[in-house]
Amino acid sequence: MSAELFAPRGSAAEIEEGDRLSPKFDANGLVTAVATDAESGEVLMVAHMNAQALARTIETGQAHYFSRSRNRLWKKGEESGHVQTLVELRVDCDQDAVVLRVRMAGPGAACHTGHRSCFFRSVPLGAAPSPQTQLTVNDGGKLFDPSHVYGTPAKTDVPRF
Repeated sequence: MSAELFAPRGSAAEIEEGDRLSPKFDANGLVTAVATDAESGEVLMVAHMNAQALARTIETGQAHYFSRSRNRLWKKGEESGHVQTLVELRVDCDQDAVVLRVRMAGPGAACHTGHRSCFFRSVPLGAAPSPQTQLTVNDGGKLFDPSHVYGTPAKTDVPRF
């Protein structure tokens, strides 16, 4: 499918310096997609896109991803209403990853746990990690109750990123 939607992969110079979108999908047909807040630059989430998700994102201006756990395309916010509207889409030099600068709808939460960002915990630095290493929550807490949005975890297949 990617050959129909995007330019064929050319030489390293064409891919790294050229003006054609020619994504390098991995063995599973995916590229890494990093969503950031368009104003603050905060990393909101990391997900994956197949050719269809990337094309749909470009076409609609709303973030679409490929859920590995559900093995299907999904539009961010299709269950929660927390839609990501694209401001800019960037591709890295070898075109195997993309960055989406987005504006969030709803309470502004990108994470299915209710936090603004999926990266709401920090790892302590300066000591060797061990099984006792404790993460520190680094945000103001949850912006919504996931059970009210998604239902109980046993009933809902929510993507885990």
